[in-house]
Amino acid sequence: MNLLFAIDNHVVDQLLTTLYSITINTPNQTFDVYVIQKNELKKTPTILNFCERLGLNYHLIILGETFLENAPVTNRYPETIYYRLLAQEYLPADLDRVLYLDVDILAINDLSALYQLDLDESLYAAASHSALSNNVTEPLNKLRLGNYEAESYFNSGIMMLNLKAIRDQVKSDDIFKYIYDNKMALFLPDQDVLNGLYGHQIKKIPDELYNFDARRSPMYYALSNGRWTLDWVIENTVFLHFCGRDKPWKKDYHNRYGGLYKHYAYRAQKILQ
Repeated sequence: MNLLFAIDNHVVDQLLTTLYSITINTPNQTFDVYVIQKNELKKTPTILNFCERLGLNYHLIILGETFLENAPVTNRYPETIYYRLLAQEYLPADLDRVLYLDVDILAINDLSALYQLDLDESLYAAASHSALSNNVTEPLNKLRLGNYEAESYFNSGIMMLNLKAIRDQVKSDDIFKYIYDNKMALFLPDQDVLNGLYGHQIKKIPDELYNFDARRSPMYYALSNGRWTLDWVIENTVFLHFCGRDKPWKKDYHNRYGGLYKHYAYRAQKILQ
């Protein structure tokens, strides 16, 4: 299985926690871990040591200082927004699929079913959190981004990438032009670009399984008429996503699943001892 991350020096520990949770809950699998980084991470020896102990194959993808000389880059649109959008250009040509994950993710069940999902002709597979807001923002996002064919507005923190199809259809010039033409309408630049240009080519996966917003347990409970309880989540959900500004590695985080995250973080650090 191929896993993809794009990080800087500030979230290496979070990367290790996510990797540990995946390894523990998806046993008997070989993982190739690709990490996009502008310059080599300062903790690369630590990451290599960690991956070796868990039997993970670690691959650095170092972009360097001039990898996007022609891209529109400003304070509002930093070059990091292109890491996910153009990952297909930096990954090995023989890869046909990869699972992209943010590092505020915790795996609590086996991800094999998601990884093996039939993507058909879709470029991506991703989940939407629109139901949590009663779909109020759906029409606004379609109007704002100009893609009326998209089934929903998708969260880009967890995505299966159909690399062969993406290489054929996703072009950097199209992305640069879309950003230039819509720069005043983009609130979450890379996620907005994915939805605006390719939202109609994203296969929808259930967020209660593959992108559970850890802030919204009461909403999930209500949407399911009381079925998606804490016990149900522990048994069925694959990825908890700690969306928003409050993160479970911060000392003042007290929301549900915070203790679970800290347990995995502690066990990940024990691997290095």
